[in-house]
Amino acid sequence: MHTISTFGELLNAATSQYLIYDMGRRVQSIDVMAFRQIEALTAPYPYPIQGHACFALVFWERPTAPFIWFLKLPLDEQGLLNPAGRSQFIEMLLEAMGTDLKKELTEAQQQQLASHPFSFRPSQEKLALFNALVRRQLGQPASAQYEYACQYLSGNDAAQHWQAVGLQGLADVCARAEQLEHPKLLAEALGSSAVEVRIALCQLLEHVTISKELAAKISAYLPNQEATVQSYYLRALASQPDSCATAIETSVKEEAWLSRDMLLAIAARCWMVLKQEQCRKIFLESLARQPLDFFITIFADIVAIPAIRTVLLGELRNPERSVQLSTAIGGLFRNTQR
Repeated sequence: MHTISTFGELLNAATSQYLIYDMGRRVQSIDVMAFRQIEALTAPYPYPIQGHACFALVFWERPTAPFIWFLKLPLDEQGLLNPAGRSQFIEMLLEAMGTDLKKELTEAQQQQLASHPFSFRPSQEKLALFNALVRRQLGQPASAQYEYACQYLSGNDAAQHWQAVGLQGLADVCARAEQLEHPKLLAEALGSSAVEVRIALCQLLEHVTISKELAAKISAYLPNQEATVQSYYLRALASQPDSCATAIETSVKEEAWLSRDMLLAIAARCWMVLKQEQCRKIFLESLARQPLDFFITIFADIVAIPAIRTVLLGELRNPERSVQLSTAIGGLFRNTQR
């Protein structure tokens, strides 16, 4: 039997159909062909986070009962997949499944794989949105919580009854953000619902592509939110970099520099806005006003993202940077040389 060395080879041998979702920065689909290049070590992982690729493999013979693995594998300095962890996981799978790659794993075997050192569990918000997206992609119905979530967001139940709204129901709405009356429901809810619901919606919307109209509503709401809530609204704009840029520029007019929470929101979810020169300048100058350890940690994390790596490295040589940013960059270099 041919030695199986990649997930693609394993799943193809099992005649399984499969999907891949990034679970590190935003819950978003990764094209199967692109994933094959990642596995072949000919392309870097597109959404690295803290030196790792965090992703979900969804595979099935019957779409009504898919299997799911959540994996966290280390990346090298070029952002390429480190094959050692993948090989170890595949070896465990083959040992559990024997030569019959179509055999369903027992509960004990699945528990053993779940305790693998390269397995991880995403946050509740990511899990809920992931479940909603996968169910939709596989043509399955939304969860039992979906109907009441729609009812609550439509204002047909008192705002103080927010605790009865399930996170999975809200995720089902957000996964269908462009359908039916959902854009209107979401726009109104983000302006008037209980703060707990508004935060949850933002945490879910940051993973999906929202319309420009909904993004405009969120941008308009953002300045009127409490300081502790504003970063959630910014994260909800992750799929619309232009609206995100407007929100960032409005924020610095009010406060001069971006807060720590806003910086984290950009680095974790809204990194594509850093392709825009003005936003990149605002972000880096604000970041330089944070403690040096924070600057180094955040910069090292986002400079690994292939889509923005070149422009960020270019800023290290920008002669127009402030003295404070120059000092922070100097600290970054000294830390790298240790």
